[in-house]
Amino acid sequence: MSHLNPHRVTRRKQKRNDKTVPEKSTQPDLSLPELKQQLGFSPDGLSSAESQQRLERSGYNELVEEATNPFRKFLTYFWGPIPWMIEVAAILSAVVRHWADFAIILALLLLNAAVGFLEEYQAGNTIAALKARLALQAKVKRDGQWQVLPARELVPGDLIRLRLGDIVPADCRLLEDDPVQVDQSALTGESLPVSRHGGDAVYSGSVVKRGESDALVYATGSETFFGKTAGLVETAHTTSHFQQAVLKIGDYLIVLALVLVILILA
Repeated sequence: MSHLNPHRVTRRKQKRNDKTVPEKSTQPDLSLPELKQQLGFSPDGLSSAESQQRLERSGYNELVEEATNPFRKFLTYFWGPIPWMIEVAAILSAVVRHWADFAIILALLLLNAAVGFLEEYQAGNTIAALKARLALQAKVKRDGQWQVLPARELVPGDLIRLRLGDIVPADCRLLEDDPVQVDQSALTGESLPVSRHGGDAVYSGSVVKRGESDALVYATGSETFFGKTAGLVETAHTTSHFQQAVLKIGDYLIVLALVLVILILA
């Protein structure tokens, strides 16, 4: 997580009615005045029509989780070069009626699948725990009026108000000079609240511990620092270099076993 830089992202924008409108979220590598201009900031907030257009482009301010069938996921741990070798060994043991060997091999096969499935399940629980910290509602200014809306409807360019105890609903930049203390331990591991001032960024999932301020939303959903952190957790089960090496060894062993079988039968 420490290698994820929240200040670097490609900025994409498009022209609409001679006004620069962001197609995707914009990270705070710009000065606050530049960011305001790029996001089309207004002290009256976005209009309902403009917020709807941006929502269609950026999507809802939420983390999308891909639904998977647990049983099918468990079966995937029986598929691959090394599981195939173990399965063949189990079948051969059953054919020659070496039931003790068959039971041991089968137990090892099931244990390997169970350990892999459990590790991935725990990673899924970590993502669920992260999502539980997301704000459900936000105070946002639309059409010149302050209103409470579901946090999932926030879009880049929204003007929101953060108060003591609020969970920051999206990545945003503070608009007031008065200092605000936020707890971002869930994101950075920092044990103490950190002070943020006008122009500084605060991240989705952080908790306001002291002060209040209006803020300009610049990133939502999976484009937030929080969303990218959850994305890293989701991809933590991807095949490592060590696992790839083990799989290659398994491939070589299969080829060697087939060659030996052919030589013996010949």
